Amino acid sequence: MTVLGIDIGYSNLKLACGDPGGEPRVLLRPAGAAPADRLGEKIASNGEEDFLRVLVNGEPFVAGLSPDRAELWSRELHEDYPSTASYRALFHAALLLAERDEINRVVTGLPVTQYLNPELRERLAGQMRGEHEITPRRKITVNQVKVVPQPVGGFVDYVWGLPDASEIEDSRVLVVDPGFFSVDWVLISNGELRRQSCGTSLEASSVILDEAVRLIAQDFGGNVGRERLEHTLRKGHAQVRLLGERVEVAPYLKKAADKVGPIVTTRLRESLRKENASADLVLLVGGGAGFFEEAIKDAFPQLKVSTPEAPVFANVRGFWRMGA
Repeated sequence: MTVLGIDIGYSNLKLACGDPGGEPRVLLRPAGAAPADRLGEKIASNGEEDFLRVLVNGEPFVAGLSPDRAELWSRELHEDYPSTASYRALFHAALLLAERDEINRVVTGLPVTQYLNPELRERLAGQMRGEHEITPRRKITVNQVKVVPQPVGGFVDYVWGLPDASEIEDSRVLVVDPGFFSVDWVLISNGELRRQSCGTSLEASSVILDEAVRLIAQDFGGNVGRERLEHTLRKGHAQVRLLGERVEVAPYLKKAADKVGPIVTTRLRESLRKENASADLVLLVGGGAGFFEEAIKDAFPQLKVSTPEAPVFANVRGFWRMGA
C-alpha cells in the first residue's frame, strides 16, 4: 500500500511518500506553477530542467519552480487557492514525484478556518480522488483522500518521535504552524481537537517578507521584491544584491518579525480565552517557525516551546503517518 502526504503551500510544495512499516521519503520543491508558455527562457542553460512538466485540464503547465520565474502570471495568494490551476499543477507534480501509478491513500491539510467548512473539505477531497492525467503518457490513480487541519500533522509527527507517547496523553498541546499565507494554530487536549480554540491569522511569513523589503528600501533606496528575498532565503544565502550593494538580510527579517509576531500572538491568545485551563506545551512547526519563535516564547514565557528537526517537513511527515 502506498501512502502520500502532501502539503501544497503558497511558498513550498512538501511531500512524504512510502509504504507503511518504514520511514517516508520526503521532498521539498518551490511552490511556483504556471502555464508552460509563461516560463522565461534561461540564457545559459545546460539543457537540464529544475521543474516538472504536467497537464492541468489538458493544458501544459510547469510546476515546482521559484514563483518569480513565470512571466505574465500572478502568484495565487488568497483563500481559494485549492481551486486554482496552479494548485492542481502542484498536486499533479506531487503525484509525479511519488513515482507510483496508483496511490492508495493521500492525506493533506487545509488552513484551520477552511478546514472547519465541510463543503471546502469535501471539495478538495473530491478534487484529489480518482484518475488524473498527469502528462500526455502518464495517468495516476488516487483511491482515498483524507483532509485534516494543517497543524495536526505537526502534532502527529511530534508524538511519533517521543520515546513514550503516554507522557502527553493528558496534556494540552498548542500547535502553531506559521506558513507563507497564514499562521494556523490548534489546541489538542487529551488527543482531541478543541475547535473553539483553533484559529488563523493572515499576518504570516509573506507579511514579514513584505515588511523586510520595505525596511531594506528605506535604507538602500531600491525595492528588492518579496519573491527575490524569498528565493534568497530558500537558497540559504545571507545576502541579497541591490543596486550594486550586498545587503545582509537577517537584521531586516528580525525587525520585521519583531513587528509582525506580536500581532499574531495577540490574536492567538484571544482565541484561548474560552479555555478553563492553559496549555502545557507549545509546538512550533512549519516553514515559517523561525520567524515567529521569539514572539511565541515571549507570549508564553512559562511554557516549553518545542520545535522539531526540519520543521518545514513536520506537517507532511505527520500526514503520511496518519495515512500509514
